[in-house]
Amino acid sequence: MGVRTTFRPAVAAAAVLLLLAAAVPVAEGRLTVDYYARTCPKAADIVAETVMNKQIASPTTAAGTIRLFFHDCFLDGCDASVLTALELACPGIVSCSDILALAARDLLSMLGGPFYAVRLGRKDSFVSRADAVEGHLPHSNSSGLLPRDLVALSGAHTVGFAHCKEFAGRFGPQPDPAADPQFAETMRRACAGYADRPTIAVFNDVMTPNKFDNMYFRNLRRGMGLLATDQALAADRRTRRYVRLYAANQTAFFQDFVHAMEKLSVYGVKTGRKGEVRRRCDEFNSLLV
Repeated sequence: MGVRTTFRPAVAAAAVLLLLAAAVPVAEGRLTVDYYARTCPKAADIVAETVMNKQIASPTTAAGTIRLFFHDCFLDGCDASVLTALELACPGIVSCSDILALAARDLLSMLGGPFYAVRLGRKDSFVSRADAVEGHLPHSNSSGLLPRDLVALSGAHTVGFAHCKEFAGRFGPQPDPAADPQFAETMRRACAGYADRPTIAVFNDVMTPNKFDNMYFRNLRRGMGLLATDQALAADRRTRRYVRLYAANQTAFFQDFVHAMEKLSVYGVKTGRKGEVRRRCDEFNSLLV
């Protein structure tokens, strides 16, 4: 007998808003688009060429990079090939935080998303604590991100995938009533036996999985959201208007996504002596002595 779970749109929507908002502290640093114009003028070109080659070789690169950018952590480290290429050109100059911001922009654009200017000059943090955001729910006004921004950022789920263990409970014998019945059955079959094969995964967007577009929102309108937190955005009164807007108007989604990414990229940055330029993106310099 399957375990029935109760789907609560308000709670699920609050969870996704918390996940994104909690990653955004309130202090804005002084960043400029030409920060490396003298010290490493080809920095942006090096990042773009390296990550695009990586995406061609490994199509999951874009989704993983965007996830790292959103959560502002290097649990798996920035791809070593990017830092190596930059270190050969201008050692000790470009921070891992700036590499990540540029890489996220370039990969989004490569998949058909908007291209936008990235302000640079971030330093890498001296500390990294996963528990720093747990249990903390900042107000939208203090975080700088509004519900509209958070819904637009959620649209990044139009690329990438999720493992069955993260969502299969929604599509069991008594599926989530918010899900399209045919979609629920397809997901149930796709995840059959996932307990014995935990690596089974499904694209977040089953329609255009390798394209950055507004299909994520169109899917939500059809009851084809993969995660409960995604589908909840289409039901919650605070967010559903934006889901409808972006589903109908890809240009509006792209414009709002860029605006939200710009907000996200300048909050909580470390500059000057408040941070460092790491020699390895997955370790503090003090650990490499």
